[in-house]
Amino acid sequence: MAEVVISCAAIAFAESTTMRLMILNGPNLNLLGVREPHIYGTTTLASIKASCEEFARFAGAQLSFHQSNNEGVLVDIIQSAREQADAIIINPAGYSFTSIAMLDALKMFEGPIFEVHISNIHARDELHRHSKLSSAVKAVVAGLAPYGYIVAMQAALQAAGTLPESLPAPIRLGPK
Repeated sequence: MAEVVISCAAIAFAESTTMRLMILNGPNLNLLGVREPHIYGTTTLASIKASCEEFARFAGAQLSFHQSNNEGVLVDIIQSAREQADAIIINPAGYSFTSIAMLDALKMFEGPIFEVHISNIHARDELHRHSKLSSAVKAVVAGLAPYGYIVAMQAALQAAGTLPESLPAPIRLGPK
């Protein structure tokens, strides 16, 4: 019986110390792979999710992964992150350039936020160059294609000091 209690305590401790990452994807990202492949490539959102889940398992992190075309739904998910996540990784897509509601919701989140863009928005047309949401985030990852999600996850884990010890010091710690 004592072993069960210890096991439950160990599980509770592990769950309380595991980094909780939330990835949010905005409008039209459900059509990745077919939507403007000359800009966004042919990788699907399902493939990105699978890769992120694999990296989270490797890193010992919990991951929730969301996509919505509806601004209000995304605001609700951002608000829920206040209780359910330690860090947010967000690809706001078209809402990057228009959503004051998402900006306000992100400002209420106390953990680090990483903004991801598959394309290099700074090299695009004037409409797609200036994210309103960037003012509320710790860092922006742009132009790394789908790999940007993994880089953002790594950055979130590194900021929390929870990257696996098995990673080489330059990856885990960065330059000193």
